[in-house]
Amino acid sequence: MRKIREVLRLKYSCGTSDRVISRSVGIGRTAIAEYVRRAAVIGITWPIPEELDDTALERKLFAPAGYNPPRSKPLPDWGHVHAELRRRSVTLALLWEEDRGHHPDGYGYSRFCDLYVEWRHGITATMRQTHAAGEKLFVDFAGDTVPVFDGLTGEVRAAKIFVAVMGASNYTFVQARFSVSVVLRPQL
Repeated sequence: MRKIREVLRLKYSCGTSDRVISRSVGIGRTAIAEYVRRAAVIGITWPIPEELDDTALERKLFAPAGYNPPRSKPLPDWGHVHAELRRRSVTLALLWEEDRGHHPDGYGYSRFCDLYVEWRHGITATMRQTHAAGEKLFVDFAGDTVPVFDGLTGEVRAAKIFVAVMGASNYTFVQARFSVSVVLRPQL
């Protein structure tokens, strides 16, 4: 540690060049440049604060492999986020904006999404289901209505989206319908 302290003293106090520091301390210019760069990243200049002894200075400049300092950003309540996503028209983007409103220095959107997916993988139980071909057909109307524009008249009508999926092949049939009356007519 004495060499790092001496490098920082010569660089910041005396304004000495890396070449001169290299000759006087006996270490390479690349190592000197790395010490100075690491010190600049964490904001240490000369004089080094008195509370930093050699061990603390080394820990700050050269964190051991696998060392993760404690998180400074609070993690969202993932259970609440997961429950909110079940509500209609709620997205991760909306929940992230809400979280950033409470914690302006919080995570960015992509990191927020990554952390949520990582959390969700730990709690989601899945059960693989197999279906024989032609055995099951899953049908439902999906989500909200969508506007359908008539180009000739300019009329706007609301349509529901009908979805049918075959269980074995996952072949999907989707159709916009103006009414939810008879969709499938059974063949006799």
